[in-house]
Amino acid sequence: MAELKDLTKRSENYSQWYNELVVKADLAEQSAVRGCMVIKPYGYAIWEKMQRYLDDMFKATGHVNAYFPLLIPKSFLSREAEHVEGFAKECAVVTHHRLKNSPDGKGVVVDPEARLEEELIIRPTSETIIWNTYKNWIHSYRDLPILCNQWANVMRWEMRTRLFLRTAEFLWQEGHTAHATRQEAEEEAIRMLNVYSDFAEKYMAVPVVKGIKSANERFAGALETYTIEAMMQDGKALQSGTSHFLGQNFAKAFDVQFINKENKTEYVWATSWGVSTRLMGALIMTHSDDNGLVLPPTLAPIQVVIIPIYKNEEQLQKISEKIDPIINELKKMGISVKFDNADNKRPGFKFADYELKGVPVRLAIGCRDLENNTVEVMRRDTLEKQTVTFDGIEQFIQNLLNEIQENIYQKALSLRQSMTREVDTYEEFKVEIEKGGFLLCHWDGTPETEERIKEETKATIRCIPLDGDKTPGKCMVTGKPSAQRVLFARSY
Repeated sequence: MAELKDLTKRSENYSQWYNELVVKADLAEQSAVRGCMVIKPYGYAIWEKMQRYLDDMFKATGHVNAYFPLLIPKSFLSREAEHVEGFAKECAVVTHHRLKNSPDGKGVVVDPEARLEEELIIRPTSETIIWNTYKNWIHSYRDLPILCNQWANVMRWEMRTRLFLRTAEFLWQEGHTAHATRQEAEEEAIRMLNVYSDFAEKYMAVPVVKGIKSANERFAGALETYTIEAMMQDGKALQSGTSHFLGQNFAKAFDVQFINKENKTEYVWATSWGVSTRLMGALIMTHSDDNGLVLPPTLAPIQVVIIPIYKNEEQLQKISEKIDPIINELKKMGISVKFDNADNKRPGFKFADYELKGVPVRLAIGCRDLENNTVEVMRRDTLEKQTVTFDGIEQFIQNLLNEIQENIYQKALSLRQSMTREVDTYEEFKVEIEKGGFLLCHWDGTPETEERIKEETKATIRCIPLDGDKTPGKCMVTGKPSAQRVLFARSY
């Protein structure tokens, strides 16, 4: 198949391999607007499954969905100083509300008479508009907690973009919660970090490291940022989800106070947390290979594809009669199946196409298979084929899907473990960082040392791991005391 032959190998140019795969596997493409993407139906089907599982997990932890405006008054962003500084350079600004016909009759121009009294910002994130709203909702401790999430799009004017990983407009969810006590808010931030970690490992089959961001890498306006960090096959890290303890910063900025149980007035405690379509990038780069996508069965739009091999309508009819009850049974088991009997493409083309698109299990069946009561089964993760009988085929497929899910997780975990090592000196660090992967090193806790390492090696502190060795030591750069090893990597 020409498309497959043209796919750059990972070992030759990982970045190019990724860009080509996103387009060739029909996930997304560039749009007419620079830096924005069109998510195609196959790519969106994966995102929909992600949404569905995450949404169920949010609701199981007591959260409800709401929707807040896309446009935010500019003055709102001025109220929380760190927040506006963090996002100011990425904001898209609406200045006018009307167009008019061009005087020369060629198209339209912005009507200078229609300038807005106050410019509006297309949301880069929604803390400000939401906390301005919460002011009207919260008066007493009885109004708390508020556990809201919204599924939305946001705009951050990125200069260097890449499909799914970094686009000017992207899709995400953002949770915004309000609490009566600091402890409740901190527990919420960690609870949602654990939801993200569970989702990444159970559904995406992507192993992640949970940790706390350094002050330099913290979300603008947060007191603490928690993160899940994943390792891609090329040895670069990808921040895959964040959960922020915002303290009372936004409550103070928008004057959101409540009467507590002691009948005293105090400011509300806050969190926010989010994951985006960047998870699609994580999914692709963690599992896929030189033949195309490798999708975990839980998120694959098509989990099983059945390809009949026939010469005429009569043969197709016989195959269909055999296959139809099996398809019905698989669907009852919650397995998504496609029977591709289209006659405008050859079986070989179909094999290559579904391989490229990462369909976990492929069944091929011809007339000789009918006679033998057998079917050829191929699993996408290892590309192994085997011939099995139709007896108990449904349970066989169910077990195989579970096995594939576990196998690709273990494969990713083994790769990450092989790419994680401890480093004690800065000289060794400079050598090891060129090889990629996670480096566990001692750091003196100062932004100055962190900045120096970043400038000299392009590596950043991905997180201070929550789990793992808490043994103190000496900073690899300055020799000053270090509380524990932190995780360094180059990243996307």
